[in-house]
Amino acid sequence: MIAIAVVKVCGFPPIAAANSRVLILGTMPGKESLRKQQYYAHPQNAFWKIAAEVFGFDAASSYESRVSSLAASGVAIWDVLKSCTREGSLDSHIEKGTVVPNDFFDFFEAHPHIHKVCFNGVAAENFFKKQVRPLLAGGSKVEYLRLPSTSPAHAAIPYAEKLRAWHGIANGI
Repeated sequence: MIAIAVVKVCGFPPIAAANSRVLILGTMPGKESLRKQQYYAHPQNAFWKIAAEVFGFDAASSYESRVSSLAASGVAIWDVLKSCTREGSLDSHIEKGTVVPNDFFDFFEAHPHIHKVCFNGVAAENFFKKQVRPLLAGGSKVEYLRLPSTSPAHAAIPYAEKLRAWHGIANGI
């Protein structure tokens, strides 16, 4: 039997331009992303391939170029959680009592043009609803949209179906 260590993991700062209009939220970077210090670094994660098709850039370009392309499209990237304790990379292995959300109050204050928040999967949406939404002021004009996860752990949904759903990000940017 192979033991997998349960460790405290910490996420990254947001990638956002001052004029970002859409925020894509994951839950917490996986082990490969943490190792490379890059969002969605696992080679089987479909995020960059989908984002490239939706926003018209080369998915094979450098990480810096892909990030710049998203920023130029008005898209910001972040995670719901600032830190948590987790075994491996799966969201389902996050220990609920260890969850610390990111500071969305300050983020939205610094990025007032954000009008759409897109969740990369159900877990990101659920953590946001439980950990963040109650802390935000009511009456927000932000639209929330849950998208199918781009994680390789969610391979039951065909790529074409994921891509079709993710095209919803571009509406209204």
